[in-house]
Parts: sequence; C-alpha cells; structure tokens
Amino acid sequence: MPENAKTGTVYLIPIPVADGALHTLSPQITILTGKLGYYFVENVRTARRFLRSLHKDLVIDSLHFSEIDKHTGPNTALLIQWLKEGNDIGIMSEAGCPGIADPGAELVAAAQNIGVKVVPLVGPSSLILALMASGLNGQSFCFTGYLPVKEPMRSKRIKDLEAISVKENQTQLFIETPYRNDHLLEDLLKNCNPKTRLCIAQNITQADELIKTKTIAEWSKKIPIIGKVPAVFLILG
Repeated sequence: MPENAKTGTVYLIPIPVADGALHTLSPQITILTGKLGYYFVENVRTARRFLRSLHKDLVIDSLHFSEIDKHTGPNTALLIQWLKEGNDIGIMSEAGCPGIADPGAELVAAAQNIGVKVVPLVGPSSLILALMASGLNGQSFCFTGYLPVKEPMRSKRIKDLEAISVKENQTQLFIETPYRNDHLLEDLLKNCNPKTRLCIAQNITQADELIKTKTIAEWSKKIPIIGKVPAVFLILG
C-alpha cells in the first residue's frame, strides 16, 4: 500500500436498548448508515433488520458483514485489511453502545493500535441511563459486568463490591443474564447491609421501563419479581 494511501475510519454505532426505540438514536446514525458498506456485528440477522428499519430502500445484499464469533472473537485481521483498503467501517453491538460490555472493544483496540480514527456516535447506554436515574453517586462509579455464578465466590464478590462502595463512596454497577435476575436480587438482599441503597433498572427505554432505588431493608419488605428482562443493578453503601 502506498505511504499516502488513505485508511478508513471506524464508526461505533449504538443500537436501541429496547426493540424499535429508534427515537433514542441521533440523526447522525441514520445518515451514516446510509453510506457505510462494511460492518462488524454481533449478529448479522439482527444487524440487517436494524439497517432495514432505518433505510427501507437499502440494498442489504450489497453490504459486507463480519460476525463476531462468540468463541474466537472478532476477525481483527479483516478489520485492518478493510481499513487499509480505505473502507469506512461500522461496528454494532446487539444493544447499546459498542465497546461497552461488548466484544467490539477488541476491534476498537486494533483500530487504535494502527492509528486509525475512531468515531463514537451518540446513542443509548443502559448503564449510563440507569446511573442517571438512580440518584446514586454519578461522580464516582464502576461497572463490574457479570458477577460470579457459583457460591461462595458470588456472595464474596457482592460483599467486596459493597465494601469498596462504602470506602470510596462509589456506585457499583453490574448486570446479569435475564433468567438469573431474580436469583441475583435474592443474593443482594441476603448479603448487603440493610442501609445499602440498591437501584433496579429494568426495560430501560421501553414503555414499561422501571427504575427504582430503595435501601436493602426497604426492598426486603416487598421483594419484586423482575423476570427475564434486561436489567441493571446498582448499589451504593
């Protein structure tokens, strides 16, 4: 490749965290996706459906997709090849913002390593939206991802995060596989101090969105059933 050849740009494209909530996206996303021809996505089928929802006349079969393998991760070599060929590339999460609790982070790192411009587009992040509405500390917070599933590691991790929250006055955020939401809530109520505040944020940006913050003692008086829905949990000791 000639030294003065132009490399492509990587665009991080947020996806609604609720099905069909296109109103949560910036107009820039619609404009840009009408021009891009190359994408890295978690699921090609849902990515194609999303693009069709934005562009009814888009010729989907003219686009190039690389699906991020759940076991081996993204094809970073292909990313670099496409970029060096001068192609602009979009990276899409299944929901929310690419690179945040998302395998797209590895692709972004590869782009940064070769000095390519990376452009984050404006869109919804369930973590930030939950924090905004929680009333907990938004000056200092930490996203932990998924907690251990098995005991005693799970209870220990909950207690450790609560201790950090108390010491640092830091909000701790974490998520769970939806079918284990209620189990996680039980474990939080069992292991946290009664005065610790817990926010449960579920179905964010959906019509039935629910974001409530109470102390562990208050939640214990009437334990809600969250069910198998997307949820974010936040604690502040």
